[in-house]
Amino acid sequence: MPFTSTIMLLGSGELGREFVISAKRLGARVIACDAYADAPAMQVADEAEVFSMLDGDALRAAVLKHRPDHIVPEIEAIRTEVLVELEAEGFNVVPTARAAQLTMNRDAIRDLAAGDLGLVTSRYRYAESLADVRAAADYAGFPCVIKPVMSSSGKGQSKVDSANDLEAAWEFARANMRGDRARVIVEEFIAFDYEITLLTIAHRHGINFCEPIGHRQERGDYQESWQPAVMASQTLIKAQEMATKVVQALAGDTGKGWGLFGVEFFVRGDEVIFSELSPRPHDTGMVTMMSQDLSEFDLHARAVMGLPILGDEPAFPSASAVILADRESAEFGFEGVADALGLSPNVDLRLFGKPTTRPYRRMGVALAAGEDTDEARALAAEAAGKMSISYRD
Repeated sequence: MPFTSTIMLLGSGELGREFVISAKRLGARVIACDAYADAPAMQVADEAEVFSMLDGDALRAAVLKHRPDHIVPEIEAIRTEVLVELEAEGFNVVPTARAAQLTMNRDAIRDLAAGDLGLVTSRYRYAESLADVRAAADYAGFPCVIKPVMSSSGKGQSKVDSANDLEAAWEFARANMRGDRARVIVEEFIAFDYEITLLTIAHRHGINFCEPIGHRQERGDYQESWQPAVMASQTLIKAQEMATKVVQALAGDTGKGWGLFGVEFFVRGDEVIFSELSPRPHDTGMVTMMSQDLSEFDLHARAVMGLPILGDEPAFPSASAVILADRESAEFGFEGVADALGLSPNVDLRLFGKPTTRPYRRMGVALAAGEDTDEARALAAEAAGKMSISYRD
């Protein structure tokens, strides 16, 4: 067989698309799976399967059909108990089935970080009714943040300033949660100085890091990111120690557990506060397609396939800025590509190939490099501003 390994990708969005490209460059055969046809990663994969990741029977059938060397989740909403069964039957789940279970829901990973590992987090409680939400907000204090335990890209998240806004926030979270659990986390709002993503790579020879990535969010979703984020050396060491602790706990002692993890922190003064973790490439890490010789997708592919990671990955000052849709449409195109790319040889674009648009849906990203991150951020934002979506329906 002419392939180095067979990979089944569960979830086929824009992050999965870039991972497929990286894995195929290393000779892998990739089967991309998602709940809808022609998803971004399917367009570059060898084969595709369309089914809901929450349909356990369909998930098992797809795995048994293709018998992949590696099962790589790219989304949280997966029937993870089936992954546990498949792992027990000898399939390699990336990084592990337990990690997929714990990170599928914010409550499990938060309890691991705060309870089992003793990491510093915000005050928080969970709620499954409006009465629970009110009690949890009393504990967390105002302002607080309410978000579903299962969601992505900020969906269902609200900052709540007073008790009068709790009911609306609860209903918004319920309407935008994924999966079948009507549960939210209510947590203290952290007045942070800045927030970072620390890309942490667990591989056959240990753990390595990318330089920290700064980012700015709106509506709970990232709008721009830049690397390297400026941090005091001792503060960065704290973040690396915390990331190592939680990644090692998720990787387990199976001798596998390899892959790239996006570990998010708030930083307030010299205090580092754990926020969230994804056991896969992170959306803010798309900047690494400009800033690093090996992007987060390259590093994830190498780690998953058991290939060498030779040290921490240095970064050149770079930034990303998102390109968003503003309405629903299945007939659209992009304008301004030449204008954006004509700004500078240090500008590049990634258009994701999503078949439909909706308000605030991320359809692409502009990338830029500069003498420093301020210059890179300005150039990326200018390039994104040159882009527009033309709607034909």
